[in-house]
Amino acid sequence: MEGLPSDETSVKNPADISVIIGYFILVISVGIWSMFRGNRGTVGGYFLAGRTMTWWPVGASLFASNIGSAHFVGLAGTGAASGIAVGGFEWIALFIVLLLGWLFVPVYLTAGVITMPQYLKKRFGGRRISLYLSIISLFLYIFTKISVDMFSGAVFIQQALGLNIYVAVISLLSITALYTVTGGLAALMYTDTVQTFVIIAGALILTAFSFSEVGGYSGLLDKYSTAMPSNFTSLDPHRYNISSSCYTPREDAFSLLRDATTGDLPWPGVLFGTAIAGIWYWCTDQVIVQRCLAARSITHVKAGCILCGYLKVLPMFLMVFPGMISRVLYPDEVGCVVPEECKKVCGTEVGCSNIAYPKLVVSVLPSGLRGLMLAVMLAALMSSLASVFNSSSTLFTMDIWTRIRPQASESELIIVGRVWVLCIVAVSICWIPIVQAAQSGQLFDYIQAVSSYLAPPIASVFLLAVFVKRVNETGAFWGLIGGLMMGLCRMLPEFWYGTGSCIFPSTCPVLVCGVHYLHFAIILFLCTSVLVLLVSHCTEPIDEQHLHRLVFSLRHSKEERKDLDSEQEESGRRARREAREKMREKMREKHNSDALAAQQDKSTFRRMIGRLCGQSGSSQSHEEEEEPEAFEKMPDISEDPGWKHVVDANALIMMSVAVFMWGFYA
Repeated sequence: MEGLPSDETSVKNPADISVIIGYFILVISVGIWSMFRGNRGTVGGYFLAGRTMTWWPVGASLFASNIGSAHFVGLAGTGAASGIAVGGFEWIALFIVLLLGWLFVPVYLTAGVITMPQYLKKRFGGRRISLYLSIISLFLYIFTKISVDMFSGAVFIQQALGLNIYVAVISLLSITALYTVTGGLAALMYTDTVQTFVIIAGALILTAFSFSEVGGYSGLLDKYSTAMPSNFTSLDPHRYNISSSCYTPREDAFSLLRDATTGDLPWPGVLFGTAIAGIWYWCTDQVIVQRCLAARSITHVKAGCILCGYLKVLPMFLMVFPGMISRVLYPDEVGCVVPEECKKVCGTEVGCSNIAYPKLVVSVLPSGLRGLMLAVMLAALMSSLASVFNSSSTLFTMDIWTRIRPQASESELIIVGRVWVLCIVAVSICWIPIVQAAQSGQLFDYIQAVSSYLAPPIASVFLLAVFVKRVNETGAFWGLIGGLMMGLCRMLPEFWYGTGSCIFPSTCPVLVCGVHYLHFAIILFLCTSVLVLLVSHCTEPIDEQHLHRLVFSLRHSKEERKDLDSEQEESGRRARREAREKMREKMREKHNSDALAAQQDKSTFRRMIGRLCGQSGSSQSHEEEEEPEAFEKMPDISEDPGWKHVVDANALIMMSVAVFMWGFYA
């Protein structure tokens, strides 16, 4: 990549390096502390932190898991290019996160599940829906979430350090995988809490310096409309299709709601299309829901969601506005429009808006604080990657590996989960060259577009599964398949032809790509919902005895539920019991053999390895006695009336704040 910063502005001085090293020591110390604090030797302990988390680590972890380096680079980049409308994606989440705490999580808890495919398996029976969701989720994690975070982190590292990207990213992945593998979800949630404070503190400092440079909010209002590059006149009119809109800031840059037909982010799409993708991300995605399932009670879930909602107010001020300021301060670099010049500045010809945030960091902040901001970006990158590592590990272990080996013991499941994390690290490293080659001018648009093509069918099926008892397995399955086909029919041609840019417009036919991706999300959601309901009503309904505590209207039911997958579960339990009997027999033979002395010589080393992997010194006997079904016991979702009123009142206050912010900037 060309155009790296000079040594004078890059993060290479002792003060910055000391801050970065101190940050890493802090994160690793918290991870080690939480590693020895919790019980990681059981499935519930490793994957759900023993369901002991209080509201503040739940809320902080929700926020830190969501705010990755892609947010800093993507939100600031899109803000630099087109204004504040992209902040609407964040403020829609304030409402969606309340749906998570109040409507979805109570059902997931009473269903007694760890993963989202497990819920669909209990709700509908059969194997094809849960298997489909597990596989597509893993592909989405590896090739969109991880790749996007790695790309955005690479943009920052290249601008700030000028290091070889492989050295930097492999080091980050290795450290992230280390405390993910050793600590489980508890380590992630405690380190997420620390990193949330680091992210907010560092971003607040940069925002203050940025507004000071531009002359305050009024200075941004006055100067953004004139933040045009000085070299656009060198464009060859015979070579490039150029108009003034390519380099002139939008007139509606400070409006959240834009024209429904001509706006770059049309208001119906922002309000409804974003909400649909938000339901998928916040209410059905394993990374997010797993943190709520780790809470000690439903009240702590709701309070954590409220804390996360309040924190989601901040990205507009900590990322979008700084991105716009960066364009004002550095219009020739951030607002670059000449392809040859852009290639020199950031290594890509379609534009350099993605460097808006890193450019501010290396140019505005003094020594020491630059190191803090790099630590912030590393915090965001590592937090997001660690969340994906842990949740994809849970999906693979509980939904795919248990199909391959239904007799797997609890210790085997935990080991497989950790090995899967290492596999993801390896795949991610191999994916780096593709990520580098796939640079686009609008990173956040890319994220939202992919979500709009793939997420609405999943959101539709989960929403109907939770709230409509009449929906059955046949309807849900064909709704998912039909929705996937519709989404691919839009997504594949768009990627084949390219999304294009102002200088290089796409040749994709208007009939295929002419509908805005947010509007397409609405159409796809409605079509999927109609298909699910139509097929369900044309086939046999599910008897209510199979639905107790699996749908919202029956969440408080005390009736005995006969799970649709009970025969499969019983088969798996029999296989596990047989495996434990064989293990006991082997242990008896071992104790009676002459090799016992040699085995004892290695006991110290084994205890150390066992501690690293979350097993106590008595793990063998503990494993024999403990049933893996401990995590399936139905949690109590009753609430203390006093605290219930407190969280409900806070939810109303938060919604009022959100409505005010929307009204002020609409």
